[in-house]
Amino acid sequence: MIIRNVINPDLANEVENHVHWLSDKYPDIRPEAFHHHLLIHDPFIHHLLKRREILDLVEQIIGLDIALFGAHYIAKKPFNGKPVGWHQDGAYWPLEPMDVVSVWLAGTRSTKENACMRVISGTQNKRLLIPSEMMEMDTEKYVLDLAIHPDKIDESKAVDIELNAGDISIHNPFIIHGSNAN
Repeated sequence: MIIRNVINPDLANEVENHVHWLSDKYPDIRPEAFHHHLLIHDPFIHHLLKRREILDLVEQIIGLDIALFGAHYIAKKPFNGKPVGWHQDGAYWPLEPMDVVSVWLAGTRSTKENACMRVISGTQNKRLLIPSEMMEMDTEKYVLDLAIHPDKIDESKAVDIELNAGDISIHNPFIIHGSNAN
């Protein structure tokens, strides 16, 4: 599900500036790896994720009982950003029941040309894949350490999720998604 213009352009610009600030503060960490260990003490992302306009969207899908258990930026540098292998978010979450959603807020325009997220259409209604259907990935070359075996993916069903700064994509934990290198 794509929702346009959830946050205003000024706040989207603050998101972009914050990622640049994180890049300057942590020059030895690639911006694709700005996640839990850094963000747990990041007041900006906490302020951002508690915004009413975002929580209202999540509430419509999963109800009032909302808990944040993880956050990260996947910020790809131009011509140097790593790909994100095909995966299901639920494979990383030991939750039962799997009544969760992923919320992707675009801080900048995300297009096919700069490696936007891609989803395999129809997989949102599938089961969570088992470990034998996954393979380990080299995190020097890929953002994530696990990906789905290529023979389990029908790339002809891939759909590019292009977003403008301020747009949000919400997806369930089962949809298979990833992105190319930037």
